[in-house]
Amino acid sequence: MPKGFTWTTLDVDKFATREMYGKILAEIAPSDERIVVLTSDLMMSNKTGDFARAHPDRFFNFGIAEQNMMAAAAGFAISGKIPFASTMAVFASLRCAEQLRTDIAYPNLNVRIISTHSGLSMGNGGTTHHSTEDIAVTRSMANMTVIVPADANCCAKVVVDSLEYQGPIYMRLGRGAEPIVYKGDFEFKIGKANTVREGDDITVIACGICVMAAVKASRKLEKEGIGARVIDMHTIKPLDVESIVRAADETGKIITMEEHNIIGGLGSAVGETIAEAGKSIKFRRLGIPDIYSTIGQPDDLYERYGLDADGIYNAVKEMIGES
Repeated sequence: MPKGFTWTTLDVDKFATREMYGKILAEIAPSDERIVVLTSDLMMSNKTGDFARAHPDRFFNFGIAEQNMMAAAAGFAISGKIPFASTMAVFASLRCAEQLRTDIAYPNLNVRIISTHSGLSMGNGGTTHHSTEDIAVTRSMANMTVIVPADANCCAKVVVDSLEYQGPIYMRLGRGAEPIVYKGDFEFKIGKANTVREGDDITVIACGICVMAAVKASRKLEKEGIGARVIDMHTIKPLDVESIVRAADETGKIITMEEHNIIGGLGSAVGETIAEAGKSIKFRRLGIPDIYSTIGQPDDLYERYGLDADGIYNAVKEMIGES
């Protein structure tokens, strides 16, 4: 924790991760002069307005020129600053893929790429703005750390901890007011998964908004005598291999759950780990099938693709029934 900075977890039921990102940046900036914020005409969307008003000399708007913004972020990092470059996930990961790889990841620079409106959270914004490939793109880049916070409180921990973390970070945030998973004091470390529900019958490994959906399903399953362990794999890279192998050994069944294409994301990362560890278990990836997602309200889309509590509940019951 930076000297002179204190922060207390929010005790609410819901709070948007992107709002927390803007809030914590503005609050922590006076304690660390290295922080600069870059955006691309999205100050209102990525909630960096508080920072811009409080620290106008450390805020830079690049207009609709996301690639230039990422290149400039690399320059700031080389100069000893810690740039937080913010835009929507589809632009950060796809439009700026070359800059992320060549300008930022290749030289292993301390740039924090904060992508908002990820997954299906753009809803009626359309399929072109649904970001369901970004984890696959960024986790394939050497040196890149990929983090998907489960809630706003976890997001705040990432921002604070990132100030002393070496190398580039891609952090994936949503759009709406996501449910709070963590209340009160809680342990958090980049690269170390959190077990948020214990269980010995099956393990659900989730990230982002899917963590609370898994928690709700686990509570329902417990009433039926089924112990569903829930692991918040907030860091997709570097992956917490130990927690995955332990879950495989102790429960023998793993389902991954992510707001992302099932190819290349959390499910692929966990599946690779299980295979390399030589574990013979039941395994399933739950996410967006290998299609372009349809247009609709986020909650309707989560239901459609089984990314809500009912979806994971049904997937667990199906796998348990196959035993």
